[in-house]
Amino acid sequence: MKHLDSIAHVTGRSRYLDDIPEQKGTLHAVVFGSPVAHGRITGADLTEAARLPGVVAIFSAADIPGENQIGGIIPDEPLLADGTVHFRGQPVFVIVAENDFTARQARSLIRFDYEPLPICTDVQEAFEKQSFLFPPRTFQLGDVDACWPDCAVVVEGEAATGAQEHLYLETQGAYAVPLENGAMKIYSSTQGPTLTQRIAGRVLDLPMHQIEVEVGRLGGAFGGKEDQATAWACLATLAAWRLQRPVKLVLQRHDDIYMTGKRHPYRSHFKIGLSKDLRILGYEVTFLQDGGAAADLSPAILERTLFHTTNAYFIPHVKATAYSCRTNVAPYTAFRGFGGPQALFVIEAAIAKAAFELGIPAWQIQEKNLLAEGDAFPYGQLAEKPHARACWDTVKTAYALPLREKEIAEFNRQSTWLKKGLAMMPICFGISFTKTPMNQAGALVHIYQDGSIGLNTGAVEMGQGVHTKLVQVAAKALSVAPHRIKMEPTDTNRVANTSPTAASSGADLNGKAVQHACAQLRQRLHEAAGKLLQADPDAIDIREEQVWLSGKPTDLRWAQLIAEAFLQRVNLSAQGYYATPHIHFDKSIEKGSPFAYHVYGAALITATVDVLRGRYELDSVEIVHDFGNSMNPALDQGQLEGGVAQGIGWLTLEEVRYNAEGRLLADSLSTYKVPDMGSAPKRIDYQMLQAEGPPLAILGSKATGEPPFLYGIGAYHALVNAMQAFRPGLQLDFEAPLTPERVLMALYPPEKEQS
Repeated sequence: MKHLDSIAHVTGRSRYLDDIPEQKGTLHAVVFGSPVAHGRITGADLTEAARLPGVVAIFSAADIPGENQIGGIIPDEPLLADGTVHFRGQPVFVIVAENDFTARQARSLIRFDYEPLPICTDVQEAFEKQSFLFPPRTFQLGDVDACWPDCAVVVEGEAATGAQEHLYLETQGAYAVPLENGAMKIYSSTQGPTLTQRIAGRVLDLPMHQIEVEVGRLGGAFGGKEDQATAWACLATLAAWRLQRPVKLVLQRHDDIYMTGKRHPYRSHFKIGLSKDLRILGYEVTFLQDGGAAADLSPAILERTLFHTTNAYFIPHVKATAYSCRTNVAPYTAFRGFGGPQALFVIEAAIAKAAFELGIPAWQIQEKNLLAEGDAFPYGQLAEKPHARACWDTVKTAYALPLREKEIAEFNRQSTWLKKGLAMMPICFGISFTKTPMNQAGALVHIYQDGSIGLNTGAVEMGQGVHTKLVQVAAKALSVAPHRIKMEPTDTNRVANTSPTAASSGADLNGKAVQHACAQLRQRLHEAAGKLLQADPDAIDIREEQVWLSGKPTDLRWAQLIAEAFLQRVNLSAQGYYATPHIHFDKSIEKGSPFAYHVYGAALITATVDVLRGRYELDSVEIVHDFGNSMNPALDQGQLEGGVAQGIGWLTLEEVRYNAEGRLLADSLSTYKVPDMGSAPKRIDYQMLQAEGPPLAILGSKATGEPPFLYGIGAYHALVNAMQAFRPGLQLDFEAPLTPERVLMALYPPEKEQS
C-alpha cells in the first residue's frame, strides 16, 4: 500500500498548519526572545513597539492567568521569562499585530535592559561547578570494580558527540481560536496533542475539557515537536484568550533555529576491559549530558542513554552513571534515537580504542561479544530472540566482509592520497516509552451507513507513514478495502489522554488500539449477519467485504450488511484501548523490563578519504535489518534510508556551536551544513532479516523510526579507519562531528607542522 499522502505531497495539495484558512479577525503573533544568554531583567521599554500602527497588544509573564510554567517532567521552565533570562532566544514578550510583518517591526523596537550574569556554555564546566538539572542515575550489572584484575587489556578514553538541529521542513507553529463558553481550540504542529492540551490548560487556568487540540499532519518533527511545540501553542493561545480573537504564531526559520532546542551533546569518559580471547569483561562509563537551561525531556533522554549503554553486546560487569548538566543555551530536547545514539557512540569508541591497542580490526571484538538468548542487559531485562548474531552473520556473508577487507587493503597499498576504510556496526534498540504509563493508546472507529469508515487515533502523521499503517491495520481487521477508510485528524476531543507519537511506538500502540475497536465492531457485525442468515454468529466470517457462512461465501456483502445492521440498531461505533502488557521498571533499584521488544541490525560501511584535502565520500552502506514481518516494506525502506542519512549527518557534517556569550553560531541554512545529495552514500543496500516478528509489534511488524539512525555511527568509524590507513599511529579523540576540517586537522596536527 502506498503512502496515503504521496500524491497530495508531490502535487502540493497536502494541508499543513500554515495552510489552514484564517478566520476573519485573525491576528499574528511574534515572540521577542532574550538577546542575552543569562541576565537579570531590569527593565524594558515597549513604548515605540506598542505605538506602531497595527500592533494590538504586547503580553508578558504578568498577563498569564494560570501558572507561568511549561515544564513537562520538571517544573523549571517559565513560558515567558520573569525576572531572569537563561538563554538567548528565551521568550520574554509576545507581540500581537494585524499581520506578521508589523509584529516583526514592533519586535525590533523593543528596548531590553538587563544585568549580566555568568554564562556557561560548556558541559564540562557545568559538571565541575555541579550545576545539575536533576540528580544523577546509575545502572549496574555485576561488579565492575572487581573485574579489572581479570582483564588482559584495559583502556580508557573520552568520547564526545555534538548537538543536531532538527531542521524539519515545517517550522514550529500554532493557530489558536476562541470558542463559545470560554473554550479554546488549538491547531498545533505538535507530536503530543494531549501534552499541549494539558500545559495550555495549566497556563490559562482552564480544565482540559475546555481546550481542544487538533493536528492534521506535521511537516517533519524528528522529536523536536514532542515537547517543544508546547510553548508556541501556549503563547498563541494566551494571546487569543486575552484578546478573544484568533491568533496565529508560526516561526520563521531563523527564529526556529535559534529559539528551539536540539539533540543533546554529550561528553563521556569510558573504561573497558577485555580478556585474552577478546571477551569484554567490564565496561564503566560516565555520561555528561548537556541539558541546556531547563530540564525539558532530559530526564527521559538520559534514562534511555543508560538503557542503551551496551548496544548489542553482553558485558557481565557494567557501571554507567549519567549526569544532566545545566548550561545557558536553549533547553535540549528529543531527537530521533532519544539519547540512545549518544550511548552507542561511546561503547563503539571504547571498542575501537581497544582494537587499536591490540592492533586488530574492531569487528573482531564486536563479533565476539554479540548478545545471545537469555543474556542480561544492565537494567535487568533478558534478551529474548536477539537477532544480533543473525544480522551480523548475514551481513558478513552477503556483503563478503573478508573479501572487502582484502580489496580495501590492496587499494590503500596502491593509492597514496586516497585511502579507504571499512567498519561494521551492529545495533540494538529497545521499543517502548521507558516511562511505563505512557505505553497506552486509544482509537475511535465509526462505520457509516454506506459502509465507509472513519478512523480516529492519537497517532500524529509527520511524514513517517503511521496513518497509512493504521489504515492497513483497520482494513485487515475488518476485511475491507483500504479506500473505504478515512484517517481523521488527530484530535483530543475524539481520542483523549494520548501519549506523544514518539519512541518509534506510534504504529504499535495506536495500531493495537485500532485492532481492539475493530474486533468489537466485527463481533457485532457477525451477530447482525447471523440474524439475517438465521445462523450461529460463530459460523459467520467476513472476508474481503463478503460474508461467509460455515466456510462458504454468501450473497451478503459489506455495504448491505452495514445497512441492515443499522436497521437492527447495531452500534456501529467502537472505542478501542491498548496498554502494552508485561513491561515495567523500578527506578528505586534501576531494574525491570521496560521494552516490549528490541530491534536489531548490522551494517557494513565503507568510505574514501582524500587525505590531502580532508574531504571524503561514503562509498556504501550495506545493511541487514530486523524488520520483523514488515507490513509495509516501502514505508520501512524510507525510514531506513532517511535514518541512515540523518545519522551520518549528525556524525560527519552537522556542527552546532555556541560562543562564550551563548550565541548560536550556526543559526541559518548558510552556516549549518546538512547532508545533501553530494554527501549521501553512493550506495545504500539493505536486506530484511528473515525472522518472525514479536507479538507485541503490530502485525509482527517491528518499529523502524529510530533504529536505522544508529548505523551512522559506523560511517564515523569507517572514516577513522581510512585516516589511520594514511597515518597508522593516528589516535583520535573520538569527537563528532568528524567534519572535513576536523579530518584535515587530525591528519596534519599544527604541532607536527611546527616541529
